[in-house]
Formats: sequence, structure tokens, C-alpha cells
Amino acid sequence: MKNGVVWAAAALISLNACKKNVDVDAPQFAERINFTADRQYPEGIAYAPSLNQFLVTSLTQGKVGTVDVNGTYTDLFTDSQLISAQGIKVFNDRVYVCNAAQAVASKATPQTVMKTAGLFVYNLNTRQIERRTDLAALLPNASHLANDVALDGQGVAYVTDSFSPVVYRVGTDGAASILVNNATLGAPTGQFGLNGIVWHTGNYLLVVKAATGQLYKIDLGAQNAITEVTGFSPVVGGDGMVLIGDDLYVVNNRNQVTQLRGANNWATASIVKTDAAGYDQATTNTVVNGQIYTLNARIGEVSAAAMSGNPASLTASAYSIQRFK
Repeated sequence: MKNGVVWAAAALISLNACKKNVDVDAPQFAERINFTADRQYPEGIAYAPSLNQFLVTSLTQGKVGTVDVNGTYTDLFTDSQLISAQGIKVFNDRVYVCNAAQAVASKATPQTVMKTAGLFVYNLNTRQIERRTDLAALLPNASHLANDVALDGQGVAYVTDSFSPVVYRVGTDGAASILVNNATLGAPTGQFGLNGIVWHTGNYLLVVKAATGQLYKIDLGAQNAITEVTGFSPVVGGDGMVLIGDDLYVVNNRNQVTQLRGANNWATASIVKTDAAGYDQATTNTVVNGQIYTLNARIGEVSAAAMSGNPASLTASAYSIQRFK
């Protein structure tokens, strides 16, 4: 545990770099939080300051739940139209959830599997849905899986699609458009393309392609120009990401978190550190007071069940959240 001086300095640095990631009243979470949730198979994780709790999604049941400082899980949002709840972010007491349809989901149908991409927004105060945005409709007759979402300082959302080489833009009014559709961001059939995404205050996005571990910059101020970030070994299996200042934390290979430090406005990056202790079938990250917490989601079991066509094999209830060291 950091002493008071170091903790205060870390909180101040994080506040200056990314205010929305800091809650000065946040509880002291343990280095590892174990929780139990029946067949949850969570994919996304976020931190809700107003609740002082983590939020986790469910690939199999299409819902969102909370995990408190003691590791107690409670359902928060259930929605008949939420099939596979993927990436999640909290902004101004609203919860942004990516909707997809994985074959292992109880609400999936042949018509929705690999054809679903949406962004749902819920109100944390009323516990009600505020809007549902259909993103797949922007690119009909293509394969889709809305995977992760990033938000800029005004609440504009950017969503990655793992089965189409697309990043969507959803305005604060819910109006959706295709930000980029570029083969550079694609992956071979059957593999995951775009996955994690973050917004940088320099007015650009960083996205990772899971299949290859390549990182790309999308410059919002330069007609959405796409360039590859170079200078480091690819983070193969790149999944959820968070950004603090110019340090990017990427879950990769399902068993570690890699800390990258950007340079020259993220034209290049270098690996600062890799933490591989305590991660197992991990998916994505969130930030509490400048510290990184990663969800151990049993994602490998989901992949195996999907490959074998046996969703009934997904019966686990034990999961955990690991702090980056």
C-alpha cells in the first residue's frame, strides 16, 4: 500500500491528466477482489464514482451488475434488448454499454449473432434506459460485434467493431455515423479485429487490433487520418485499454497488462512495464484514483464454448478483479 504522500501525488497527477478517472472519495479496494455472479461471464468493467462500485457486464446474459469493495455482486441493469453486454464506460452518471450478440448468449438468435452492434445508455440515478442506438444499421449486410467504447470530454462516444473495420461515432444526441471504415483496421475472417479504444485529450483516438496487436491512431483533427503507432513489440491479443496522461495500459494475451508510454503525440510508443501476476483469462481495465484494475473474466471459456457450439458448458460463477502492480 502506498504511503499518504505518494498516494496524494499519484491522485494529483491523475487528476491533471484525466479528471474523469479520479474520485477522491473512492474506497480502498484490495489488490485483488474476488466476486461471485452466476454465469455472468463479464467482458467489460468500469468504475462508478456515485456508487463507489465497479460495474461489470455479461456476455452470456446481457446485463450489468455492480461489485463493491467487499466483492459483493448485485444486478444493476437488465434489458431484454441487451444480448451480449461488452465494453462499458461511465460518464456524468450515465452508463454506456456496447451491445453485441455472441453465440453463447441466452438471448441470441441466428438473426442476431454476428449481426449486432449497438450502444445503449442507462441513467445511474433512475436505473432506466435513456436510449438505444443501432450501429449495425449503418453498414447493413456486414458482420458486426460492437466491442468497446470511449468517450471524449463532452460525452461523444466512439465504438469499435471487431468484425468490421469500423469505428462508429455517436453524438450526445444519440445520432450515429461511421467515423472510419478502413481495411487497415480489419482482421481475417474468424478473428477479432478492433477491440480496445481510448480518447486522448490531443483530439485523437487510439485503437488496438486484437489479432495482430497493432496500435493505431485516428486523428480527429486531421480528417480522421489513420496511422500505426510504432516503436514497440505488438501487444497481440490486445483487449481493453485505459489511458492516464500518455501511459496506455493494455490487456493482452489474456494473461497480462502492458504499460505503453506514447511519444511525439503517439506517433511512437515504448513498453514501460508488463504485469503478468494475477491475470487469468482477462479482458479489460478501469481506473480508480490513478490505479488500474483488470477484470479476470474467464473469456477463454467463452471462446471455447462458442467454438464447440456448446453454450451449456458455461456454468462458472467465480471471477476476480486484479490491481496492476
